[in-house]
Amino acid sequence: MTSKAMRNQSLGYKIFVIVILTLLAIFFIFPLYWIITGSFKDNATIIAQTPQWFPLNPTLDNYVKLFKEPALRWLINTVGMAVGAMILTCITAALAGYALAKKRFYGKAILFTIIICAMALPKQVIVIPLLQEMSQIPWIHIDFSDFTTEMATMHDTIMAVILPTVGWPFGVFLMKQFSETIPTEILEAARVDGAGELKTFFSIVFPMLKPGVGALAIFTFVNSWNDYFLQLIMLNSRDEWTISLGIARLQGEMSSDFGLIMAGATLAAIPIVAIFIAFQKYFTQGIAMGAVKG
Repeated sequence: MTSKAMRNQSLGYKIFVIVILTLLAIFFIFPLYWIITGSFKDNATIIAQTPQWFPLNPTLDNYVKLFKEPALRWLINTVGMAVGAMILTCITAALAGYALAKKRFYGKAILFTIIICAMALPKQVIVIPLLQEMSQIPWIHIDFSDFTTEMATMHDTIMAVILPTVGWPFGVFLMKQFSETIPTEILEAARVDGAGELKTFFSIVFPMLKPGVGALAIFTFVNSWNDYFLQLIMLNSRDEWTISLGIARLQGEMSSDFGLIMAGATLAAIPIVAIFIAFQKYFTQGIAMGAVKG
């Protein structure tokens, strides 16, 4: 095969890959596009048999109606919950993963095995023990004498959703895998220089774990943001709802108002996109490092 034929074949392959990737991108982006554009349409246009691919007569009525509900408070609750869970999970997972990877202590293998097994347990299996544990804290109260008794509306707070996510087994597992790539010689040199454990961790280990922490931050934020089941169980008062709960309740109360529901979904999607853009660099590095390590 001549060099010219090889170049033509390579060019044809590149064009084919670009076309396929473009079609896949359109396929995955279209639902988000439809929700965003639908939020600027009236309900009659949305349910019309002939779809309107772009709003010809855009309106802000859906957002006006949305903010008559405490939607901004729901959004603030959700952002606070997701950011709090992200920060606490990244710190605790990095500390635990580093200890499991670089420290020697009795029962380490057993502890890591328990963490791996916990990754296989769905949250629905442990919901009753989890509620019992949370009921011992002033942030939530449940009367277990009657399972039909709902959570007291004066006691449920966002912290009841944040705390169960802090010890995420997947985060510990991910940070352990990244911590194993840190050269032991660097840690020994820090000890010789007189650095304590915390100084060694935050000055040397944590900066080297940034790609993994960035990837974990995105995973944790998205997981916490979309954890509708735990939010539904833990939060009962209207002022403490997240945006997911608020949209679900709006869908139940106003099932025919699709424009309002799409406006709420658009509002809920903005922080997710922003977090991904902010941490995209570390997320890509983390995935690449994990692929090379694997």
